[in-house]
Amino acid sequence: MHPLSPATWVDRVVDLLRESRSILFITGAGLSADSGLPTYRGVGGLYENRDTEENIPIEVLLSGAALESRPDLTWKYLLQIEEACRNAKPNSGHEVIAAMESRFDRVWVLTQNVDGFHGRAGSRNVIDIHGDLHRIRCMRCSHARVVDDYRGFSLPPKCPECRGVLRPDVVLFGERLPAQQLSTYKEEMARGFDLVFSIGTTSVFPYISAPVLDAYHFRKPSIEINPGETDVSEFVTVKVPLSAALALDMLWNAYNG
Repeated sequence: MHPLSPATWVDRVVDLLRESRSILFITGAGLSADSGLPTYRGVGGLYENRDTEENIPIEVLLSGAALESRPDLTWKYLLQIEEACRNAKPNSGHEVIAAMESRFDRVWVLTQNVDGFHGRAGSRNVIDIHGDLHRIRCMRCSHARVVDDYRGFSLPPKCPECRGVLRPDVVLFGERLPAQQLSTYKEEMARGFDLVFSIGTTSVFPYISAPVLDAYHFRKPSIEINPGETDVSEFVTVKVPLSAALALDMLWNAYNG
């Protein structure tokens, strides 16, 4: 990593953008934090530093096994998570990433976030590797739909067709990554990217850190936007210790200036 002063990192990243035709944006909770969402652990994470009412770890209640055995408890906390996201909107950082799709040959977003903000901001090439809270499907039949919010849901909500339990199309603790998203991920990673951004993520999952490590291995440039140090900080070309939306706004203004 090349340490750059705040006065020079923008120019350096703009130069890298002008030299690139394909870009991958990897995004985590730090990007949605600028929309007012908590930077949470796992799927829910509104429970950092406090226990659930049942004195059961949130990772247990938000697991695939718990959804099978006690869907009422899992849905109790899914409803709280969705409520916390309900009034939030995509921020300028999401909008900058979406705008880049029309300016470069190939732009993809790999996101850990389940809020659906990238799609709402206009991004079309999104790998939501952990799913989306707004996609609902039945655990028994093929019923599936997209919902705006969870208001009116029972505990647990039931399928209107077969009365099976509904679930959000997200990756709960102990579950595998979704096959469709994983297939797209592998295809796009195999094609490679000229430039990789890691934004607002601690990069603890191997499939999230891998594109940055691949860029380092193949001597491709990468940028990390994160106020803190992460597992990939030492491998990136440029480290930007700022919040996501602020840094992306500064970068986009300079690129278009």
